[in-house]
Amino acid sequence: MINIYDSANQLEQDLRQTQEYLDLSAAMAKLKAEPQAFDCFKRVQQAQKDLQTKQMQGDLSDKDMEEIKKLADEAQNYDSLSDLMQKEQALNAVFEEINKIIFKPVSQLYDFE
Repeated sequence: MINIYDSANQLEQDLRQTQEYLDLSAAMAKLKAEPQAFDCFKRVQQAQKDLQTKQMQGDLSDKDMEEIKKLADEAQNYDSLSDLMQKEQALNAVFEEINKIIFKPVSQLYDFE
């Protein structure tokens, strides 16, 4: 019998060798070398977490939305942060394709046509 966790661990190692991951890693190193941009990135990350929590609790206000928009506008001032977001999107596209492949057996079970 196959150990699916061995396959998952191998996939994790393989992902680390993709160009998309390597590009993201380089973009993160560049971002960390710019203290103001990295600080903005950390604030954006925290604001996103807070926003998700408030959404789940149904406690999202217009003021919260204004603050996240203001922070997003500030983030656009940093090329290294914009580059990081582009690299994240490229890696996310890889994850989406892998997700389709992984869930193909399940989706085929539910395909009645």
